[in-house]
Amino acid sequence: MRLQVFRCVLLAGLLAAGSSSALAAGFSIIEQSVSGLGNAYSGGAAAVEDASTIFFNPAGMTLLEGQQVVAGMHVIVPSAKFDSDGAENALGGAIGGGDGSDGGVVKPVPNFFYAANLGNGWSVGLGICAPFGLATEYDKDWVGRYHGVESEVLTININPSLAYRVNDSLSVGAGVSAQYMDVNLTSMIDFGLATLGASDPRSDVYADMNADDWGYGFNLGLLYEFDKNSRVGAAYRSRIKHKLEGDVDFSLQNRAYLATFGLDAVAAANFPDQDLGGDITLPASASLSVYHQFTPEWALMADVTWTEWSTFEELVIEFDGALADSVTTENWEDNWRYSIGATYAANDRLKLRLGLAYDETPIPSARYRTPRIPGNDRFWTAFGVGYQISRNMNLDFGYTHLFIKDAKLDKTLADDENLSRGTLRGEYDSAVDIASLQLTYAF
Repeated sequence: MRLQVFRCVLLAGLLAAGSSSALAAGFSIIEQSVSGLGNAYSGGAAAVEDASTIFFNPAGMTLLEGQQVVAGMHVIVPSAKFDSDGAENALGGAIGGGDGSDGGVVKPVPNFFYAANLGNGWSVGLGICAPFGLATEYDKDWVGRYHGVESEVLTININPSLAYRVNDSLSVGAGVSAQYMDVNLTSMIDFGLATLGASDPRSDVYADMNADDWGYGFNLGLLYEFDKNSRVGAAYRSRIKHKLEGDVDFSLQNRAYLATFGLDAVAAANFPDQDLGGDITLPASASLSVYHQFTPEWALMADVTWTEWSTFEELVIEFDGALADSVTTENWEDNWRYSIGATYAANDRLKLRLGLAYDETPIPSARYRTPRIPGNDRFWTAFGVGYQISRNMNLDFGYTHLFIKDAKLDKTLADDENLSRGTLRGEYDSAVDIASLQLTYAF
């Protein structure tokens, strides 16, 4: 009976951890333009450097001439180093293990855009990018292994768009999105706590959850030009709901060790592979940008962007087996991002870009922070270079460093969802570097 009760608690805790991280894994990726990266995306909805405006404001396509293809690659290099203040299981015993090494995982983020000015005021385009994503990974025996080991979330967004120039000042645009989402989350289950009364990596069960889905949404944009040197842009991207379906696979970490207690068969029987599903809503966002060309050489820009993370109050995971639904409290908040930037045209071929940004975290407190998303407020410093190789071809480079405020984590047994995972306290020292390269061809 004791084992059966612990089994239900442990499985519920595992999938509660997975659900909360899946929400956090919806963290937006703004890196959709290399030319924009150099300005810390301070001109997002108004600058209209190239066809990547399809993502930031489709109305901007009316300012482009002819046809244009943009291919970009961003390499995101995060660092997330945890300093533990200790962890205990539900019985008060210590949970051993290291700090997990660096939880950050280097990932490439590609994007592709095509835009064509059809004449008569109409423009069309197509964007393919990854607007949400996550990658963190820790050692399998680290102190927070029951809260998460590996997290990877991938999205691919296919975004055909249309724009119309209403008059000399006003342009409008719209697009639809077909978005694929793939989630892989892993955790350890403290089987030793249920059977031997102690948290021991040798008695852990490894859980590997995979799920995917297609979701659909839309985006809108407006661009108003006061004159040839000044404009303002506004853009909106809708929520996208995903109904993820997949399965969870379980494996014993040390079958021989469990066999010495006659528990290997018991563990295998109590943790059968099973199907699962859950609804995830990725947030809406809205941006307002301004752009002004002060001189032939200098342009300044600014942007404010809101993201609707407050939609994540809780997440429910449903199982095809006998396990009850798992509910995880999120309590995330809407966040704001503020940025300013400048571009200097050194000559007809060379552009230099600078930008600063402040990006608030949607995570309200250490209580709701997880090892899968150990984020906090971020300050961006960015620079970029654009060079016109030929009449038809441009090469852009961008680099940014994100200074991230140290982030405390405080998971306690006051929240029932932590009963199976135990307490975990500590602090993260994090930072992110991003280097990007983009080729633009106009014809």
